[in-house]
Amino acid sequence: MNSTRRLLPALLAVALLVAPAAVASGQGVSADPATTGPTPADTIFGRSGRLLARFFAPPRSMEVEPIARLFGKREQKSTSTVAVTDSASGRQLSLITLLPFADKVNGRVGDYHLGRFPAEKRAPRSAAYENPDGFIEVTPENKDTPVSEHFRLSDFLTHDQKNVWPKYLVLREALVDKLELVMVELQRRGIDAQRMRVMSGFRSPQYNQRGVGRGRARDSRHQYGDAADIMVDNNGDNRLDDLNRDGRVNSKDMRILAEAVESVERQYPELVGGLGLYRANSARGPFIHVDVRGQRARWGRY
Repeated sequence: MNSTRRLLPALLAVALLVAPAAVASGQGVSADPATTGPTPADTIFGRSGRLLARFFAPPRSMEVEPIARLFGKREQKSTSTVAVTDSASGRQLSLITLLPFADKVNGRVGDYHLGRFPAEKRAPRSAAYENPDGFIEVTPENKDTPVSEHFRLSDFLTHDQKNVWPKYLVLREALVDKLELVMVELQRRGIDAQRMRVMSGFRSPQYNQRGVGRGRARDSRHQYGDAADIMVDNNGDNRLDDLNRDGRVNSKDMRILAEAVESVERQYPELVGGLGLYRANSARGPFIHVDVRGQRARWGRY
């Protein structure tokens, strides 16, 4: 069973608690032991088939070793990352163990300032607002690790503390999977979506707090690693592309992006979340916010 395209029942038999953990993290792994063939929902590469990293928090970190044994080739890249290669497709997958949340002391992990999450100050209003399980350690050496075919760890880092390493990141696989599915949907509709820019991914609580009252929500989903502000930016000019090719970049191009998100949520209701539309201003062009908070939320207008 070197091929991991069939996550179940192989992982049910070999990898202990992998399937329940994947379901709990919103990754859509089928819990039916009778599953006999691969579908987009029960591949270790996610619903999109494009995930290239999976995250494990204690005590689920015990699952890394049994999963790694299913692959034909493995490499210990760091104390927290095992890289394995799917013998069927030749694709490499990074199995990343999170640093426990308890390692954050006085708002910091090492020299990196994260601040205090909302649930450290008051009771969370729902399970979606509980503290993260842990943090991905990001270093100059691993920052370009692919988390999917189009995204890297560095795409989701908080935009501060430029010279402080290592940095620490909260990121949910479900968000990355959804962004890849949006790209798939855009391409299916004939839109040239080769590169999606993440303008803002994870925001540490201390960074987010600086913008409260100036466009950032106190309980912003960005703090939980399941939100991203995005735009299609094939030419790398840090502005939304002219998706409908009418010679202008405006709300019509935002609508194309938003409609792709709506289509993905209809196909994968477990990925439902927020969709916010932001028009251009004097400082930046238009973009949209996408998250996987678990319930539908909409704001902004075309």
